[in-house]
Amino acid sequence: MKSVSVHPSALQRFLLGKPLAADRSRETRRSKRWALPVFAPTMVSAVAYAPDEILLTLALAGIGAIAISPWVGLAVVLVMAVVVAAYRQNIDAYPTGGGDYEVATKNLGRRAGLTVASAMLIDFALTVAVSVAAAAHYLAAPIPALADYRLPIAILTVIALALVNLRHSRESGRVLAIPVYLYLASIGLLTVVGAVRYALGTLPPAASAGLELTGSSTLDAGLMGFAGAMLVLRVFSSGCAALTSVANVSTRVHTFSEPQRRNARVTLVVIAAITAVLLLAVILLARLTGVRMLPESSANQDPVIAQLAAAIFDFASPLVIIVVAATAIVLVVAANSAINALPVLGAIVARDSYLPRQLYTRGDRMVFSRGIVVLAVVSIALIVVFGAEVTRLIQLYIVGAFLSFSLSQFAMVRHFTRALSISTSASERRLLKRRRVIAAIAFVLTALVLAVTLITKFFSGAWLTLVLIGAAYLIMTRIGSHYAHVAEQLAVPDVATARALPSRVHAIVLVSALNRPALQAISYARATRPATLQAVHVAANKDASAKLRKAWEDAELPIDLTMVDSPNRDISRPVIDYVRSIRRQSPRDLIVVFLPEFVVKNFSGHLLHNNTALRLKSRLLSTPGIVVSSVPYLLDETGQEGTHEPPR
Repeated sequence: MKSVSVHPSALQRFLLGKPLAADRSRETRRSKRWALPVFAPTMVSAVAYAPDEILLTLALAGIGAIAISPWVGLAVVLVMAVVVAAYRQNIDAYPTGGGDYEVATKNLGRRAGLTVASAMLIDFALTVAVSVAAAAHYLAAPIPALADYRLPIAILTVIALALVNLRHSRESGRVLAIPVYLYLASIGLLTVVGAVRYALGTLPPAASAGLELTGSSTLDAGLMGFAGAMLVLRVFSSGCAALTSVANVSTRVHTFSEPQRRNARVTLVVIAAITAVLLLAVILLARLTGVRMLPESSANQDPVIAQLAAAIFDFASPLVIIVVAATAIVLVVAANSAINALPVLGAIVARDSYLPRQLYTRGDRMVFSRGIVVLAVVSIALIVVFGAEVTRLIQLYIVGAFLSFSLSQFAMVRHFTRALSISTSASERRLLKRRRVIAAIAFVLTALVLAVTLITKFFSGAWLTLVLIGAAYLIMTRIGSHYAHVAEQLAVPDVATARALPSRVHAIVLVSALNRPALQAISYARATRPATLQAVHVAANKDASAKLRKAWEDAELPIDLTMVDSPNRDISRPVIDYVRSIRRQSPRDLIVVFLPEFVVKNFSGHLLHNNTALRLKSRLLSTPGIVVSSVPYLLDETGQEGTHEPPR
């Protein structure tokens, strides 16, 4: 007999809170004030590591190459402006929350859509990994003792964020609003004070300003020649990490309060403007204070913003701690924003049957619980593999984002072209043409950035991102094929044939002993009024079988007991063979196997009972024409006896 344990959900309720009613799902919609701290961090937090990567890469060409860092920042901002303008159009055209996946699928087909979905899913996981790894790096800046514990700090941060989001996304947005606005205020103050001190001639050099940059031996000519040009392109691609989360708003338009499209567009523009200002400010201040990042020891150096805070606020150490702490926290919030966004995309893809459909189901806290858990697991795996080192993780970044950007904008070009083919209004046609030009420019720029990234960072980690995207694509296509095959098998071509009743029903009750669960199963089997009914016992032990035979005769039960021999003392195989033999004799009949099972309330009770029937049930279910009916018997662990009467 089979035993089933009943596990209480008290721990789940303690960690995640009480279930929310389905009609409260609308409460998750946010105004612009609450949407900003959810969506802004993934972009503005890039300011915490993009300048570091720019300076680290330029350091390979020596001290003279650092001078072009502001120009690299300006080039990134110009690309950002074009991409943001293009995504405002995406929000208008596709506000349902599918984002780039929906845009590509509807305009370029299923393969393009799955490619975009694969890229976005991997990129979201990388956003979480990079953000929490950078946060751990910032925490170690004022507290050097934490430097050796950055890996466990990053892992625990992901786990904590997953739990926060599993409780409910709106709660996490409100809780994290204060640190986001604190970060914006602290970096704003850093910029203003730095500019004033520079104007007054009192801006001190950064702690790393005296470090010597020797440059790489392959770049003796600095930024001149082919090697120098490739380095500049690589620097530019590193700076484009600030754009990776532009599409986040377009995937969550449905979470905005009305008017949704307008609020989403305004929020995107505000976030981009803030990011552009902060990025240029930090890069310029780093240039003015002489911040230098050594490639060979970047993991042991303080991040750029931490160095700037220490130099600019040398007169007030508490302000240094506030800036560094606020930056670390906003990086955590950035990871939180990705955790908010990815499960929704996963749910949309699952709805289309390209991911397990369980990902489409909301948990009892009105969030896509399974998607959040999967994202946390993948992000932790990336963090562990790359040792929570931002410089190593950043090499995998950008590819997924710009692959989805370029496919999305190419799809938008086709979208506007189709709209033009059916439009008859002169004013509408002018608007569509203008929008198509913006989408075309965005496509060209994002495709160029993607090409540059693949060329300059392929052997540094971009190849792994392509492998992960390809693996995700393959998995989704296989899942889609599986669901399509299942749907084909479940389809009903002829309703009349499907409604036909079986010729007869044969009932079999499996018994191991003459006890209350067995008698209860016999009672239920008789209540179904089958054409034939018999009890079957596997004679694995001769003495036990003989005792059962005698007890059966003494009880004068109204059904026959069939003994099935088992020379090897195996239980499952003789039952399977016996049931299949009946099936072969009467292929048009239905066979119902009644299986008594114990139900215990605790895990220890589950361990004390035999689970042979569980294996037997799984094998019976795979046999055509066989129905398995479990008959539960609740064990009363208080010692009180039941009142089950034997059947007559």
